[in-house]
Amino acid sequence: MYDIILLVVHLAGLLLLIVLLSTGLAIPSATQRTVSNHLTTQDKERFAKVFDEGLKSNDLQSLYYASVNVALPAGDAVSTCKRLLSLHRESKLNDFEKNFYLIGARKNFDCKETLPTQVESAVKAALTKDASTAQEIYYNFHSAKLADLTVDEKVRIVLGKNLQTVLKKDDSLNSLGHAFAVAAELGTAGSFAYDRIEEAFVQADEVDGRMLQFEGGLSITALVVNGGFKLATSLSKPLPITTEQAVKFATYFLSRVSVQTPKGVSLLLEALNLLASQKIIAPICIRLADNGKLLPESPVLNVRVCDLLGKPVSPAPVALSTTIVSRTNNDVLVSKVNLVPNKDDSTLFTYNLKPASPTRGLYHVDIEVAPSYKQQLQVSVLGKVRVSSLEVGVGDTDSAASSVKRHSITHPSKLAIVLNADSQQKVLLKTALVDDVSGKPINVHQAFVLLRHMQTRQEIIFVAETDSSKAYKFEMDVGARASDFRYKSGLYELCMIIGDTLLSNSFRWHVADLELKFSVNERQQKSGSADAANSRKLLPEIVHQFRTPEKRPARFVSDLFTVLCIAPIVILFGLWARLGVNVKNFPLSLGALGFHLGLGAILVLFAIFWLRLNMFETIRYLIPLALFTFFCGNRMLRKIARGGSEK
Repeated sequence: MYDIILLVVHLAGLLLLIVLLSTGLAIPSATQRTVSNHLTTQDKERFAKVFDEGLKSNDLQSLYYASVNVALPAGDAVSTCKRLLSLHRESKLNDFEKNFYLIGARKNFDCKETLPTQVESAVKAALTKDASTAQEIYYNFHSAKLADLTVDEKVRIVLGKNLQTVLKKDDSLNSLGHAFAVAAELGTAGSFAYDRIEEAFVQADEVDGRMLQFEGGLSITALVVNGGFKLATSLSKPLPITTEQAVKFATYFLSRVSVQTPKGVSLLLEALNLLASQKIIAPICIRLADNGKLLPESPVLNVRVCDLLGKPVSPAPVALSTTIVSRTNNDVLVSKVNLVPNKDDSTLFTYNLKPASPTRGLYHVDIEVAPSYKQQLQVSVLGKVRVSSLEVGVGDTDSAASSVKRHSITHPSKLAIVLNADSQQKVLLKTALVDDVSGKPINVHQAFVLLRHMQTRQEIIFVAETDSSKAYKFEMDVGARASDFRYKSGLYELCMIIGDTLLSNSFRWHVADLELKFSVNERQQKSGSADAANSRKLLPEIVHQFRTPEKRPARFVSDLFTVLCIAPIVILFGLWARLGVNVKNFPLSLGALGFHLGLGAILVLFAIFWLRLNMFETIRYLIPLALFTFFCGNRMLRKIARGGSEK
């Protein structure tokens, strides 16, 4: 029996594989190692502005990260170095953090003044004491390096042991990221941290199946990725991520190019530079160099191939081939043709599709750069529309369309005479649109008829529909459409609007001038004047109205319900009398009397609310009573707590 079940399972799997292959469904293939974006010139110019603003900032952290990426203007060096000391004194950051930013910025700005003694002493002392966090170890260690302090092997071993102790208490992503960065500098003393890399990277969250990031956003993601790569490289160990993960991390970093802080930009650039330098797993960018719309007269495909930073791929690709397939009917336009590198731009590759005579439509473009790099792009080949014929005419409403006298107009001319139509007539328009190359009728996304009043510029737009011959028709009953025009008679421009995403010559054509005459009856005129008068009057005041009370039950039911509600109180007093309640101990004080009187008044108010008051009136009376009761109750409780009489 087991053998039979196993055979059935194998046959089902084989059948599924045959179905997948026969239907053309793609089985997941090897990683294609491509992304669709890269750092552009505009991005880099904006980053430069962010760093320039950072240099002018009064934030010590911003100044440091700006100093890592840009140089100070020659005349600002002295004043900025003095400002750093002032900002260090005023900073609210942790001592180890602001010391790092001060020392790093001073070194990057090449400040000539000696480092304050207390800062240098604090950094030296920090290297020999046990830190409580990996972040503290990171800043202290790098502060010592930037200050050119000696960090010998003995100190490195101590730091490594301290780091292990800290990670046992705190193994968050922030702690692991800083630990990786420090361990990468400790040599063999930091080799223990490599075993924690996998633990960190499995915590990455996948977004939309396209990106990988860590909880905490750009700063944590860049910290862990940068630290993990540095540690693996320093120990000559395998890289911490696969090629597929590299693509997803790169996609995430490129999605954050809008970051506006010097720290964010600096971390982003560091991560992208690091990923781009890993030739074994580094993804490249393959994208269209323009908007992907190919003009019919010069259908040139432009493809850009570069690294994550927008620089030419090194080594340069030997060949770049493409296969272009129509999205409409899956016809192959060209297959495995090589794109030509541009002489002036080594990241640009082109191919002229003119010999292939592409027709108007959408196409898949499969780009292949060696077996490891593949990308599918989408392009559209534009076409030109030509007006084969256009007829416009005016006829009686009840007459057949074929009997209406029509005028033929050639695009882009305008009808020489003015058409006239009143409420008993209709306006007809019919046009045939064809492809300029093939001469075949085509459909467009937008085919509108616009009527605009010559004086008021009031516009109304109608949609032209296709008929069985694929021609566009417009028919308007003037009387039935009078309200749309607000009964505004006069001379109108009759325009034809044709538009489509796959057209390179969409147009708006002034076809003719049309005189419309609407007959407004007396009732409509009175109605219009009355409406106009009413619109100028003050509207009645809006007064809140409570819902009409529901019908009350019979008197007997109400009285019985009242007796049942009062019965517990009567029973309470009866039980008090039977048990002999000691009323003598009632504290005769203003607070006690006021509290009980206030409480009784609130109960009476609830009874009156039940009988005749509404909610808003009850709240108006309840607020002062509640405040009085609260004040008196507070005095009474304080007296009881003191155990003495109120004075």
